[in-house]
Amino acid sequence: MDRKMANRKLIRLSQLKSKLAAENLEEIDWVTFGVIVKKITPQSANNGRTFSIWRLNDLRDLSQCVSLFLFGDVHKEHWKTDQGTV
Repeated sequence: MDRKMANRKLIRLSQLKSKLAAENLEEIDWVTFGVIVKKITPQSANNGRTFSIWRLNDLRDLSQCVSLFLFGDVHKEHWKTDQGTV
């Protein structure tokens, strides 16, 4: 983990909104971690393609969640991932 995190900044999901407002994250090599706390049943978009929505949290502040939308190959590969997975 130390090797993979070298020269990267960890930003907690619960801090993401404030960091986006205060910093230009496009100029920083950063990572975040999240736990799938809720999965919405796969939906169909207007174009007929299926997608998933996950609610992610860092378990530090349960009121701060991030919604992650999975489309295309990402949806096909990961839609069965279990709730609770990091």
